[in-house]
Amino acid sequence: MKDKSQLTKAETQVMNALWSLPQGQGRSSEIMEQMPEPKPALTTLLTFLKILKEKDFVATEKLGKGQLFKALVSRDDYTRTYMKEVKNAFFGGSLSSLVSFFVKNEELSQQEIDEISQIVENLKK
Repeated sequence: MKDKSQLTKAETQVMNALWSLPQGQGRSSEIMEQMPEPKPALTTLLTFLKILKEKDFVATEKLGKGQLFKALVSRDDYTRTYMKEVKNAFFGGSLSSLVSFFVKNEELSQQEIDEISQIVENLKK
């Protein structure tokens, strides 16, 4: 996959729409249905899908008169790679610094605090 960490905001929206479909695949009309408002023009969506294909995020398969678009990268794999790069670029590779940043800069609900505490407790076991 070429430069997998470099999705633009619009490319991420297209990938999110594709990832939300069963098996991460669908026709352009199905992808369009999943796009947030305001929806792009079909030609714009097809341009982004072409770019994503060039970046090896998407593959195409001929399906009748149209094409089936398939995600080549899972949302989890992309997120994991992206977050590792954020951790390395902004937090010197320190997971505790990354977590500390979000804990200090986000307004966490008590439920979120409890969930985080539970995750940490489970890791200690």
